[in-house]
Amino acid sequence: MQRAELQTSMLPVAGAKPVRWRISDAPVGYEEAVATMEREVAAIADGRADELVWLLEHPPLYTAGTSANAGDLIEPDRFPVFSTGRGGEYTYHGPGQRVAYVMLDLKRRRPDVRAFVASLEQVIIGALERMNVRGERREDRVGVWVRRPEKPLLLDGSMAEDKIAALGIRLRRWVSFHGLSINVDPDLGHFSGIVPCGISAYGVTSLVDLGLPVEMRDLDIRLRQAFETVFGATVNDPAA
Repeated sequence: MQRAELQTSMLPVAGAKPVRWRISDAPVGYEEAVATMEREVAAIADGRADELVWLLEHPPLYTAGTSANAGDLIEPDRFPVFSTGRGGEYTYHGPGQRVAYVMLDLKRRRPDVRAFVASLEQVIIGALERMNVRGERREDRVGVWVRRPEKPLLLDGSMAEDKIAALGIRLRRWVSFHGLSINVDPDLGHFSGIVPCGISAYGVTSLVDLGLPVEMRDLDIRLRQAFETVFGATVNDPAA
């Protein structure tokens, strides 16, 4: 069942500055990324910096959200494992996956956590739609999913579905950090070391796995377009 639609517009208040848009070409270590987010979130909350979206890739690693079940870490020695303050369970990050860390001040928009999560899902769905992929929400599962009619039916007789994008956020003083990840062309075998997001009944896919010969920059363009539709204008980050 699809989740009930929420009003997903999170446009800023009148006169707000555009969101800084930063892309890191080289892989960024997880601890470095978290330290950078901590500094940026503090500056945004204090009014010393404009909002920021930071696109990057990580080296192979697993992260454990605040709801992670230790039993879902199947291969604890396969890649480094990091505990993190974001919501959710175990997630894999690695090359070929676009991570978008989203640092927005909801006081400048709408202080509504459910609407914010739905808005991030809408950004993902909008970016995928621009690439002719139908991403969908699910009532009982956070993230964005694609139907796989070419795969065998599930045990309950329903159509197979795979997860193409994950979400996990945290708020501090109404400023968000962490964010979302979309699979472009990661090694899908790396997900086997965990139960992704605690869900074992469904698989994981990527744009390339779905038959789209795309590169990271192709997604980046569509992701920015979809973000601006929901959250408003962006500007290239001068510090990038």
